[in-house]
This record gives sequence, structure tokens and C-alpha cells, in this order.
Amino acid sequence: MNVDEGLVLRLADLAKLALPPERVERLRTDLVNILGMVEKLNELDLDDVEPLRYVTEVEQVLRADRVGDHLDRATALANAPDSDGEFFRVPRVI
Repeated sequence: MNVDEGLVLRLADLAKLALPPERVERLRTDLVNILGMVEKLNELDLDDVEPLRYVTEVEQVLRADRVGDHLDRATALANAPDSDGEFFRVPRVI
């Protein structure tokens, strides 16, 4: 793949980056190096390698969903810094 200044500027535009002119050549060199490394990885023979599901041997075990003991509304709201008697009051986000 030919990585030229036009491609770098197009990628910067797509990524909504304001790229100073002095950074274009450095970024072009970085992209060429990255693509070279990917090409090197493409040379590997992976026909007999099974895809990884997890990086480690440990699999995540999820607990079963069960209804159990819970706090009643009055007890939960008693611990809240602010409530209206029915719901928690929190600072407005928007």
C-alpha cells in the first residue's frame, strides 16, 4: 500500500484531527512502519493454530441470577444523602 501525504491527510480528516504540516511526514513514516509489521505478521503460517477465546486458561464463571434478600425501599432511602421519599435524588447530569 502506498502511504503518501494525501492518504495521511485523508485519514486525519476522517479522524477529525487537526494535523500540523510538520507532523505529516512523521505520521506517514509511522504508518509505513505499522503496515510493514502487519505484512510481517501475514507471513506467519497459522493453519494449525486454533483461535483464542481467552488470553488465559481461566474462563469467566458467572453466578446464577436468583432472587434473594434485598433492602426494602425505606431502608435503602434512609441511607441516601437525599431522596424524595420514593426515589434517590442525584445531581442533574445534563
